[in-house]
Parts: sequence; C-alpha cells; structure tokens
Amino acid sequence: MISKASARFSRIAPRKARVIASLVRGRGVAEALHLLKFTQKSAASVVIKLLESALANALQNNADPDSLIISKATVDKAPDKNWRRWRPRAMGRATRVTKGMSHIAIELAQAKS
Repeated sequence: MISKASARFSRIAPRKARVIASLVRGRGVAEALHLLKFTQKSAASVVIKLLESALANALQNNADPDSLIISKATVDKAPDKNWRRWRPRAMGRATRVTKGMSHIAIELAQAKS
C-alpha cells in the first residue's frame, strides 16, 4: 500500500457506490479517473474526489503516479440518516424516511512490473 483515502458518511447508498467501486478496482489511476469522468452515476463524483485525494497522498510520499493502481476499493454501510419527513404505511401508521449513507475507502499500490 502506497497511500489511502476514505470518505466517511457519504450521502450515497452503499449499493449504488459499490457499482462504481468495482468498476475502478484493479485499474490504473489515470485510466480510472478518465473512466469516472464519463460515468453518469451519482457515486462517480464522490469516488473521483476520493481518488484524487489518494493520489495527492501518494505524491506526498514521492510515488510515481503513472505506476499506481487501485489495489483496494471498499464501500461499507454507514448509519442511515433519518430525514424529518414521514412516509405513510399500512393501518394508518407512519415511518421516518431514511436515506442510505456509505463509508468509502480507496488504497493505491505500485503496479507489479
């Protein structure tokens, strides 16, 4: 592992973010950034910011940016956020509207040549 970055409590459902994480896992950093720039998923913008942060952390350690790959990209479920809104349910009841949140982590490593 050369560098890592994490975004905690991101307001994106884990199921949606995992699609984007699996899209970039194992790819080079430049290729992944180019791919994410043209991906029309809402989690792509969060992962772009996170990947740029991990790249900046790697450059602090004097790593070669051309030889970096995304070795690990994980998305975990964070505690759900309750909105101050109500959804009607059966038998006259009501429940709070909950929105999914995620913890996203990316690790960069040197490509094996």
